[in-house]
Amino acid sequence: MGGRVREVPKYGFKVRLDHEYPEKWSQKLRPKFKQTIQMMPLAVRYVFYYTNVSRYGRPVLMDYFNMRHGQQIYGVPIGGLGGGSIGRGFRGEFCRYALLPGLYSYHVIPANQFILTVRDVNGNTIYNQVLSTKTKPKHLRSWKWGFEGNKASYTGLYPRSWTTYEVEELGLKLTCRQVSPVIPHDYKDSSLPCAVFVWDVVNSSNRDLRIAITFTFQSGCGSKEDAQGDKWTEFFELDESRGTMIHQEFRGMPCTYAISSRTRRDDVGVTRMIGFDPRGNGAVLWQRLQNAGRFDESAEPRISSKTRKPIATAVCADTLVKAGSSGLLEFSLAWHMPKIQFFFKKKDHLRYYTQFFSGENTGPEICRYALSQYERWEDEIERWQKSVLEDPDLPDWYKSAIFNELYFVSDGGSLWLSTDESNELQPDDPRRRYGRFAYLEGHEYRMYNTYDVHFYAAFALAQLWPNLEACIQYEFRDSVHAEDQQRLQGLYDGSKRHRKVKGSVPHDIGDPGEEPFDLINAYPIHDVSQWRDLNSKFVLSCYRMYFFNRNLEQLRDFWSTIKLVLEHSLTFDEDNDGLIENGGFPDQTYDCWVMSGPSAYCGGLWIAALHCAVKIAELLGESEDEARYKGILDRGKVAFQDKLWNGKYYNFDCGKDESKLSIMSDQLCGHWLLRACGFSYEVFPQDRVRSSLETVFQNNVMKYKNGQQGAVNGFSPTGSIDYSCIQSEEMWTGVAYGLAALLIHEGMIEEAFRTAEGVYRTVYEKIGMGFETPEALYEHKVYRAIGYMRPLSIWAMQHAWTMRKALDPVVDANDGMTEINLTLSS
Repeated sequence: MGGRVREVPKYGFKVRLDHEYPEKWSQKLRPKFKQTIQMMPLAVRYVFYYTNVSRYGRPVLMDYFNMRHGQQIYGVPIGGLGGGSIGRGFRGEFCRYALLPGLYSYHVIPANQFILTVRDVNGNTIYNQVLSTKTKPKHLRSWKWGFEGNKASYTGLYPRSWTTYEVEELGLKLTCRQVSPVIPHDYKDSSLPCAVFVWDVVNSSNRDLRIAITFTFQSGCGSKEDAQGDKWTEFFELDESRGTMIHQEFRGMPCTYAISSRTRRDDVGVTRMIGFDPRGNGAVLWQRLQNAGRFDESAEPRISSKTRKPIATAVCADTLVKAGSSGLLEFSLAWHMPKIQFFFKKKDHLRYYTQFFSGENTGPEICRYALSQYERWEDEIERWQKSVLEDPDLPDWYKSAIFNELYFVSDGGSLWLSTDESNELQPDDPRRRYGRFAYLEGHEYRMYNTYDVHFYAAFALAQLWPNLEACIQYEFRDSVHAEDQQRLQGLYDGSKRHRKVKGSVPHDIGDPGEEPFDLINAYPIHDVSQWRDLNSKFVLSCYRMYFFNRNLEQLRDFWSTIKLVLEHSLTFDEDNDGLIENGGFPDQTYDCWVMSGPSAYCGGLWIAALHCAVKIAELLGESEDEARYKGILDRGKVAFQDKLWNGKYYNFDCGKDESKLSIMSDQLCGHWLLRACGFSYEVFPQDRVRSSLETVFQNNVMKYKNGQQGAVNGFSPTGSIDYSCIQSEEMWTGVAYGLAALLIHEGMIEEAFRTAEGVYRTVYEKIGMGFETPEALYEHKVYRAIGYMRPLSIWAMQHAWTMRKALDPVVDANDGMTEINLTLSS
């Protein structure tokens, strides 16, 4: 393969390396007095819960005493899906290590760098500089730091990024292209824990220059635990790949870092340094580069002595770039951590990529493979993204948002495991081939596959890796039939509950601080067997899986379970009118927001699920079940309209206080899923859908932050935000994207993109929380739950757009957007 230059794309997240964000927000929320009174009993019980969990050394799955605060540094992370990830800052930092299952280490390691060394034709070093804007590191003070940030720029378009450095005094321009193997419908390469860094060097001067790039990397992930266990380094050569390895352990789990460069052309030389002290002054490494622009391997052992201290290693690639020409240098980084355990250490789990790469030489082999395949990866990524990036009818900001929000599939604590051969799965179960996939609810909410949230986020997997979405769905199908009679105390009201009730859809598949997949329902606040949305969402997700896959046999695999969860939900229909009632506590994904009696949210999801159940029964030829569920649906549709429609929109619920009139931005969630699955107005009347959406847009969007911050969850018809509880006054990023998707389905294109644009511009441009998008934003400089799953629902917008374009090829999202952009930028 030739090393062709790939231009920096027009679209993406773009900043200079000296960029400072205009606003700094925090998680320091000060609830209203009424809200504080509401939450006080829960807070007291949480303290006891926190103490009980921490005293055993376990991480608390929602740690409100040590909340993370946005660092305004992040860019596109590296790594494929489910093998661990490493975050990268837009200034080049290696940061936010997620190698331990479900846990993050938020550290920037100064020793992980790229260094540029330039020599003239006489061998004199005329430039030696760390390509980092960092100016005063604690260690490695012999190195020259402080590259001028105004002479470098960054573009992030997940799963790639580009950093361009201008060395004007030498007439040099360098572009580092970062590539991770995140490729839709590719289930081999997308699982690999690696990345490639390709350096394009343009010499526009009138003299030949020898260019060297040195990649330095340190053991550990910057935490105090780095001092534990033996560490040693080792050279390797594998075909054209030459590099070094760092062998280490994380909590008893072996992990090898491998860094390498490629010698596929005669004009590229690769030399290595077996080790240096990342906590020293770095003088030995720096002096060697200063003197020779490379390392002398003849004096280096091939393997270092073992140490308990942090250790670092380096790989240097150099080439002659003639005047007026260009050169290419390639590096790869892999982390091989094949076998993992969760906190309880009940069993060992193999990562999915070990089906393709295993053995003692796996780290070097992945490095070699990445260097040989990255150009193909880029070709496939470009083909995938082309239809969006070249669509003239889509706004520019959206072309950044749709791909960059996808960061979460790798950096959301995702876990992709091989299926245990002893697991008795049916021959057509997708987990036999594609393993088990899980991702966290959020960086701070450490529960795998939180189902009420995954319901929104699943549009990304359903379109890009549908077999992984099917694996998750099969996992929940099996868990419906499970039961666990362990008695736990709910933090919300203190009542005792069984951990898992048979026939109910679980909230999550487990906590990495316990034993996920075996111990499900780690969520400690409510009795989720009484939640009103989970069962409906399961039925809707089954039909969504069929809509995207058109696999009738898969649908048949779920039918008995669908009937079981429907029967469970029917126990919530207290007056037999076909419409379920809420329980007067937060019994759904808005787990602080009380719904009483029939509600727009849960009631709408329920009748939408009934409609899908009727359709599934019809497809499967289950005429008796079809007739029964249709009868319930017919009654439920009437009850829903009679009890909740107020002439303009659907009331929040049927409670006895004025909050029942709250305008909920998510009131048509059930209708959204039906529209996304190809249905029209069989359940929800078109005129009422339109009226409700117009009401939501006029109030929750346009009267909230001047239409510049998405759609607030609740808005009072009296003209103010609904402050009745913490969550009613929040704007949920993922819900706003989901609402925008529904607006597209309904032909309200301008309204859709205005709603979503407010989310993107706030997160990525105002407050600098791109690549750690929070769950919730408040009105005044406060956010909640960084790095959250639900914003993946932006892929529902792309699905809606694709469906809409098929119906109306001339639809244009930019119509009417000039005024919007002016408003948002004011």
